Amino acid sequence: MESPTERSYAVRTYGCQMNEHDSERIAGLLEAEGMVPAASVDEADVIVLNTCCIRENADNKLYGALGHLKALKAGRPNVQVAVGGCLAQKDRDQIQQRASHVDVVFGTHNVHRAAELLAEARSHGPVMEILEETVREDAEAFPSVLPTQRDADHKAWVTIQIGCDNSCAFCIVPSVRGPEISRPFGEKVAEVESLAADGVTEVTLLGQNVNSYGRDLTLRLRSLDAGPADTFEAGEVWASDPTRRPRPLFADLLTAIGAVDGIRRVRFTSPHPKDLRPETIEAMAVTPEVCEHLHLPLQSGSDRILSAMHRGYTAERYLERLAAARAGIDDMAVTTDIIVGFPGETDDDFERTLEVVAEAGYDSAYCFVFSPRGGTEAASMHRDFVDHDVCVDRFERLQRVLKRSGTITHRARIGRIEEVVIEGPAKREADQVTGRTRQNKLVHVAAGEGLRAGAYARVQITDAATHYLRGDLVEVTAAPRHRRRIPVASA
Repeated sequence: MESPTERSYAVRTYGCQMNEHDSERIAGLLEAEGMVPAASVDEADVIVLNTCCIRENADNKLYGALGHLKALKAGRPNVQVAVGGCLAQKDRDQIQQRASHVDVVFGTHNVHRAAELLAEARSHGPVMEILEETVREDAEAFPSVLPTQRDADHKAWVTIQIGCDNSCAFCIVPSVRGPEISRPFGEKVAEVESLAADGVTEVTLLGQNVNSYGRDLTLRLRSLDAGPADTFEAGEVWASDPTRRPRPLFADLLTAIGAVDGIRRVRFTSPHPKDLRPETIEAMAVTPEVCEHLHLPLQSGSDRILSAMHRGYTAERYLERLAAARAGIDDMAVTTDIIVGFPGETDDDFERTLEVVAEAGYDSAYCFVFSPRGGTEAASMHRDFVDHDVCVDRFERLQRVLKRSGTITHRARIGRIEEVVIEGPAKREADQVTGRTRQNKLVHVAAGEGLRAGAYARVQITDAATHYLRGDLVEVTAAPRHRRRIPVASA
């Protein structure tokens, strides 16, 4: 039998940043077992597909990939195929019924078991393990305690919360990720300190609703007597407050993580508009490390549709909170999510969305035509589904409005000098590298000495397109802090 060190793996990710972070953990688990990254999926001995189920084409992508892997496995029977993530959690039995060549199916609550399940399947045949929920006390179920193989050395995801307590009619997340569970405050700060010691300078805090982080912690601690563990669980600010009032801790966490030595940039995604509190805006404004970028999902500009979605705010309230954030945070970029064609959306509802989008003046947006997801309330609204051709027309009209505002915000940056962190070579231009501004804008700049991933530089913006900027290097201000990895080949 071949040894684990002779085996290679490939992990392919579908979906959001939470899925990407889970994939990093899966890769870390496999490498801890002695596996090495494969040059391609076709060359891998272990292939893990980490799935999403937010949109309908996620199913199509998965089964298309599994069809290719069936042929691959016919030629290489020892190849193992695993399917994990949200779609696996949701569809469970269907995956092995439709693709009998899949060796392992696991869900969102047992990512930490991926390597063990693959070993079990290797010895005993196909395995499916889907847990119904994550238990707060089961620390291994949370990404922060698992080994990680990060895609980039200078930046890292940090999961501060899993699950969601909201009930948006279109969203499957509460069903596949479970209720909100926040990780202890001290654990998250310690994780960032460890990342900074490893050379990471930028972290992105992840959660389904990050600005409600810690509400569950303080609700639980409220009923207990004050104790020495309170500071670790909920942070010093809350632990020293004699009122022990239950509240979110996100603003406190932003401040504490911004204070970690070596961290230059703190990002987060995604906040819910109904929970965007003044203290979060203040923490963003006064903590220099927190980037001037707010992703604030709108979904619709129609109050009637927002109510049907169970979003918990009106268009007016959304715009008020956006205005408060812009008033408090200088030079802030704003991005959003919008669903076109939610069941029952009329021409008038869509016009309201266009009006709000025009008033908000977004830098960019992720737009989606509504697709029903089994298990959600919206999927049962068959009688109110909007004609596909109507949705396509509305989508194109929305894109025109967004392109106009995005171009305006980008052109306004021409002539400015921006701080950019280099991410690596440009995908399409061999003589260019790409980087990100604090506002999360992509910048192309001519490759040069010192411009490797993780370096910080000042760049003068010379040109602007809808989705990126171009600039000239002014100076490199900081070299990467992480250790440079040099591959060594044995003779």
